[in-house]
Amino acid sequence: MTRYGHPAVPARRDEGPGAGFLALTKSWAAGIVVLLFTEYLQVTLVYDTFGAAPAGLGSFGGRLLLIHLPNALCVALSVWAAARLHRPPFRYVTVRHLTAALAVPVAAQVLDIVVQWQNLAAEGLLMSHAVLALGCVAGWSADRLQEGD
Repeated sequence: MTRYGHPAVPARRDEGPGAGFLALTKSWAAGIVVLLFTEYLQVTLVYDTFGAAPAGLGSFGGRLLLIHLPNALCVALSVWAAARLHRPPFRYVTVRHLTAALAVPVAAQVLDIVVQWQNLAAEGLLMSHAVLALGCVAGWSADRLQEGD
């Protein structure tokens, strides 16, 4: 049957069999754009401005403040944007909504680990996973708080 129950009125294009996957890809596209944009801002503003400072990246506190916390913010914004663009009714299925929200930062983390495997230190690997977890929880929580309104 069609959308309005009349045989002459066509159904909406986004209600077909591939509508769920289309909703996922829109969310992933938003997550990719936000992640790339925020990471670009982080590199150009934070690293170029503060990375050459005397304390710079030599201490753990410097790395935490200049690398890890801004990365957590980038991940959180990416998760939040992807989750917000995942439209109803697909967002009400928790597994699909988690996939829409978390796939981009998790894929970026896996790609980063694969590309930099030879240069990874234990601290960098552990902190990048902690940053991913913190950013994903913060972004998901922001989406859930907005959903409650």
